[in-house]
Amino acid sequence: MVELVELNKEVPFATQLEEKVGPVVSLNIFHVEPEVLDKFIEAWAADGAVMKRQPGFISAQLHRGVAGSNVLMHYTVWESTEHLKQAYNNPEFQAALEGYPAGATASPHVFRKIEVPGLCLAD
Repeated sequence: MVELVELNKEVPFATQLEEKVGPVVSLNIFHVEPEVLDKFIEAWAADGAVMKRQPGFISAQLHRGVAGSNVLMHYTVWESTEHLKQAYNNPEFQAALEGYPAGATASPHVFRKIEVPGLCLAD
């Protein structure tokens, strides 16, 4: 199973799920040993299929670092933190987590868009 490593120890992922805001992006940085990369992607696809069926799910993407990097990053877009929390607590999703290979770490965090004048717009 994947080991959780907080991206921000001052504001843990579980604390973020308690704030009722939306829409949100759930970003997850993974470190995966090269010999289990294929198994990791299989497990990610299985848990992604579960998440895709959950209320409030909008989209998902998975990326891998270039030049042989063993760092992967995925982000999912959700209507709200409430939907994301409900999806994470879903027993089917929790069971899917067992499919991840040992030796992989995950650092999830939740984000909202912000407006930067002249560059990007907030919702």
